[in-house]
Amino acid sequence: MDIRLPRRPRLPRTRAGQRRLVQAVMAACVLALLPATWLYLSTAGRLGTTAGAPRTGVAVVFGAGLWDGEPSPYLAHRLDAAATLYREGRIEVVLVTGDNSRDDYDEPDAMRTYLTRHGVPASRIVSDYAGFDTWDSCVRARKIFGVDRAVLISQDFHIRRAVALCEAAGVESYGVGVAAKHDVTWYYGGVREIFAAGKAALDAVFEPDPRFLGPKEPGVTRALAEAH
Repeated sequence: MDIRLPRRPRLPRTRAGQRRLVQAVMAACVLALLPATWLYLSTAGRLGTTAGAPRTGVAVVFGAGLWDGEPSPYLAHRLDAAATLYREGRIEVVLVTGDNSRDDYDEPDAMRTYLTRHGVPASRIVSDYAGFDTWDSCVRARKIFGVDRAVLISQDFHIRRAVALCEAAGVESYGVGVAAKHDVTWYYGGVREIFAAGKAALDAVFEPDPRFLGPKEPGVTRALAEAH
């Protein structure tokens, strides 16, 4: 049986060919970094800490996974920040947005339970069960829940993308980047964001519909009315 191994790619032998190859590689690198550059430029001045967060009616907390039905440590840190903002009177309502695509996986309810254990009344928590990714969560916050201004809470490696996408979706945003231990998960999240920036740029330009949109829900409006 004759097994032919794939040929090794040949580098250009001429100086002109080598120069074109280098230029092509550099152009590819620039194109790959453009979305990340857009994220940094478009979110300038819109990021800070819980201490600097403006008084805003709504905070949006993005899901970050469950461990045995409980919020993962990363998600717990996001929820702790939301609870702190509520106790300090900087926000009035928390919109928790996450994945509930399976019967055995319910991020929003786990987030709600955690917040109530940490002093946020259940009547001030609104759940978005179709926040399958950041863009979906931002679009649904605006179109389904009527949020036009919010404090967004996520880890520091994700918060720029969240702010940029919510701004593109019509939500005036201030991002709280929750600090996290620089472990394997943190580095994975940072690397993932490099690639996610490309999808974010496409979402902002083409504004696709979320995976699930559905009818408008009055939960946020009702909770804000009760807060007053």
